[in-house]
Amino acid sequence: MSLTGTPFLVTAIVLAVIAVLLPLALWSRLPGPAVVRNTGRLGMVLFAQLTAVVAVFVPVNNANNLYESWDDLLGTGDHVTAAADLGPDGTGGKRVADLPKVRQSFEPADDPVVGDGVRRTTLKGRISGVEAEVYVWLPPQYDDPAYRDKKFPVVEVLNGFPGSPKAWFGSMRSNQQLEPLMRNGKVAPFILVAPRTTLLGDTDTGCANIPGKVNADSWLSVDVRKMVVDNFRVTDRADDWAVAGYSAGAHCAMKLAVAHPDRYRYAIALSGYTDPAAERASLTGKDPKLRHSENPLNMFKLAKTPPRISMLFTGDGFDGYNQGIGFQEAAEPPTRIDVHRVVGGHRMDTWREQVPSVFRWLTKRYAADAAAEGRDPLPGPVTGGGTERVPGVPGGRDGGPGAGTGRPPGHAPGHAPGAGRTDGRPGVAPAVRLTGA
Repeated sequence: MSLTGTPFLVTAIVLAVIAVLLPLALWSRLPGPAVVRNTGRLGMVLFAQLTAVVAVFVPVNNANNLYESWDDLLGTGDHVTAAADLGPDGTGGKRVADLPKVRQSFEPADDPVVGDGVRRTTLKGRISGVEAEVYVWLPPQYDDPAYRDKKFPVVEVLNGFPGSPKAWFGSMRSNQQLEPLMRNGKVAPFILVAPRTTLLGDTDTGCANIPGKVNADSWLSVDVRKMVVDNFRVTDRADDWAVAGYSAGAHCAMKLAVAHPDRYRYAIALSGYTDPAAERASLTGKDPKLRHSENPLNMFKLAKTPPRISMLFTGDGFDGYNQGIGFQEAAEPPTRIDVHRVVGGHRMDTWREQVPSVFRWLTKRYAADAAAEGRDPLPGPVTGGGTERVPGVPGGRDGGPGAGTGRPPGHAPGHAPGAGRTDGRPGVAPAVRLTGA
């Protein structure tokens, strides 16, 4: 029985009801000596507690897409078949463009919660040694005959930990929110690609390549990208690729963009942390050397040249906002860092409400860069996002000084940007208002 299916939810509710009725019917009727009666009553109490916990857990899990399968819940899932040392670029010395094309068959996603149009495939990563599922959603323009010769931009969307790749379509409802905005030209017709990021049971990989353990970076930035390029009308240019994530997925989005500006031009980090140890189950957070080297802010500061990327950070205090300020203070052209202060906490509701605004930001940045650099314009009649209010920001849409690179006006030194996620810790930085968002 599927962990996330309706039959299991119904079964959990029925058992919870039975667990309440059972003591009412049998409490005083149990036969035998006192020790037997008391043992039976204790068993009924424990059964009632267990079924109550399960009856609450199942809808919470389904609403937040935390665990997709029993293997995910029990920590027994292993999607790594090999973990060779692939070198600094994560390709093992291979030229990806010379590899045979990856032809995949897709089927509709087997979960009605994700909405229409989401398709699923199981990909065997030729470079990374990872075998896992990838979900893809195509914008409404993709199958329109008027756009049959157009190539589309891609956003790789990454979930938190624990979490399911379906979360961006289920809990986040990204496709349902974005489709009408894409139809009326308020958001560009991005292809959304959601690969599995939980690859080693109950361990967070930190989206890193760790020889002998996992090649999560290469899975996301090489194998998944190549599969998408080989099966859909997209390019492999970094200019046409973005990566977005929330929580642990935001940590990964920062890392992938900083490490691979030749693969991703844009990154969106919702409530992201920079210190890998902020996630207790992180492989990279438990090793002092990896904790330093896999910290995206450290990677950013140690880059030989400022990467040609644009990044958006949202959050409040140490829950993503200060991390963005840390990047903004260290940034130099051509890097662009925008930071939105968004209140609401480290929760799915907060991130879901931001989906339209962050994709409008991405649309505007993409369109502005394409126009400035003489690249092909976005497919479709994209008109931009107007002045939509950023969720969680009092007073409406962010606008004003502070965007781009360098320290925002009025921002005093002495805070501790980039430390980690909130986890209940205090710390609120001043708000920043941005242009071009």
